[in-house]
Amino acid sequence: MKALFTFLASMLLAAVCWAGAPVNINTADATELAAALDGVGLSKAEAIVAYRKANGPFRHADELVNVKGIGLATIDRNRENIRLDQSKKAASTH
Repeated sequence: MKALFTFLASMLLAAVCWAGAPVNINTADATELAAALDGVGLSKAEAIVAYRKANGPFRHADELVNVKGIGLATIDRNRENIRLDQSKKAASTH
């Protein structure tokens, strides 16, 4: 029983560490966005991807307010983890 408790506790800590990992909102799929952004579930993450496909890449994190269900509070809560690099090559040249 103690081993099970230890395992569950370690899994919970791993999930907490994973949440809030930096994510590129211009390249991540819905699953990655939902896992990385606090307050963004799979349906909101799918809306982010759909908006990006319809309107092109985000130029600023604040543009996420144009996605239904995403408000400024959600953006502010995740601001440090939102990345906008267009590609790995672009990130390495700047």
